[in-house]
Amino acid sequence: MRIFVLILVLSIAAFGAESKTQVEQKTNRWENDIKQFENWDSKNSYPKNAVLFVGSSSIRMWPTRESFDNLPVINRGFGGSQICDSNHYFNRIILLYKPRVIVLYAGDNDIAGGKTPQQVFEDYKQFVGLVRKSLPQTPVIYVGIKPSGSRWSLWPAMKQVNEMVETFCKENNHLLYFDSAKPILGEDGKPMDNLFLGDKLHLNAEGYKAWTKQLRPLIRKALKFNRI
Repeated sequence: MRIFVLILVLSIAAFGAESKTQVEQKTNRWENDIKQFENWDSKNSYPKNAVLFVGSSSIRMWPTRESFDNLPVINRGFGGSQICDSNHYFNRIILLYKPRVIVLYAGDNDIAGGKTPQQVFEDYKQFVGLVRKSLPQTPVIYVGIKPSGSRWSLWPAMKQVNEMVETFCKENNHLLYFDSAKPILGEDGKPMDNLFLGDKLHLNAEGYKAWTKQLRPLIRKALKFNRI
C-alpha cells in the first residue's frame, strides 16, 4: 500500500512538472517575435509618452500609425498571443517604453485555447497589477474580445469575460473598457461579414476603421488621466 501511495505521489509530481514545462514552452514560443521588436528598437527610435497598443494579432494587424496619425503610437501586437504572454514579456514590450496610455487586446485566443472566462479575467487582473506596480499613472484601455463568425460558438464565454472586465474597470481608476462588439455587429446581433477578412476572424480595413472611430474618444479621455 505504501509503495502504491509513493508511486501515486511521484506520478502527480511528475505530471505537475511536465505541465509547468509545457506552459513555459507555450509562453516562450513568442521569444523570436519579442527579439524582433528589440532588434528594431536597437536600430530605430520610438516615441516617448506613447499610446502603446499591445496584444494579439488583432493589434498586430491594426494599422495603428495610420489610424491614429495625430498621436505618438507604438504597436507591439504579436501572433496568436494571450494575456499571459503580455504578462510574461511585460518588462520587454511594455515597461521599456513607459507609455502614457496602454491599449490591450487579448482574450480571444485565450478562450479559443480552452481557458475559462474566470481564468482570462484573472490574467487580465494580473496585467493590471503589473501596470499599477511599475506605471501607476498609466491608464489601461481594454479592448473587449470581439465576436467573429469563425468563433461565434465561443461568443457567450467571450462576452462573459467582457462583462467581468467592464465591471472591474468601472470600479477602478485609470481603467477603461472599449466595447469592440458594438461597431461590428449588425441589426441581427451577429458579426457583419463585410467588416472581416475571408477567415471571418480578423477585421479588414473597414472593420478597423469602425473600431478606430469609436476608440479615438476613449484614448483622448485616457490621455487626460496621465497628463505630461
